[in-house]
Amino acid sequence: MNLTHKGTVELKTKRLLLRRFTMDDANSIFNNWANDPDVTEYLTWQPHGNIDVTKTVLTGWVDGYAKEDFYVWGIVISTTNELIGSISVVSQDDKIKMVHIGYCIGKKWWRQGFVSEALAALIKFFFEEVGINRIEARYDPQNPNSGKVMEKCGMKYEGLMRQADWNAKGICDSIIYAILAKDYYSK
Repeated sequence: MNLTHKGTVELKTKRLLLRRFTMDDANSIFNNWANDPDVTEYLTWQPHGNIDVTKTVLTGWVDGYAKEDFYVWGIVISTTNELIGSISVVSQDDKIKMVHIGYCIGKKWWRQGFVSEALAALIKFFFEEVGINRIEARYDPQNPNSGKVMEKCGMKYEGLMRQADWNAKGICDSIIYAILAKDYYSK
């Protein structure tokens, strides 16, 4: 079965709206998470030093939406319409039908289940609508809460790769989790 790429389509969950970013989101992105060193501590990018950095990144995302295999969502709380984070495909391999997911959320919204809810929606979307076979994600072992998100969404531990990644703190170990279509459909 071939993949049916659909691009960054709007997805709704119980509490969230996952939607495309617009240039109007620059201030929310910068103020809610992108400039916070606590948020970016275990990510592969440094905090944005000013709003211009955010606008440059945002321009790349908005331009990327022209491609049907480009997937970057803003995480919005439905009841308040507040933009609190992002979740996206950071790499993909159509040959093996795999997407690698990354996410971040503002500190104010940590430990409230928002990222798990967003990731679960993406897992459903990629298996049921795009035809992906493997969804994976990784995290620095010093950030175990990220791994808890993956476990909560049915992803399985696959291993520790020593000094195989880099984040805002430097070279780091990386733990990888994944879920396969057969795991998803056997629930």
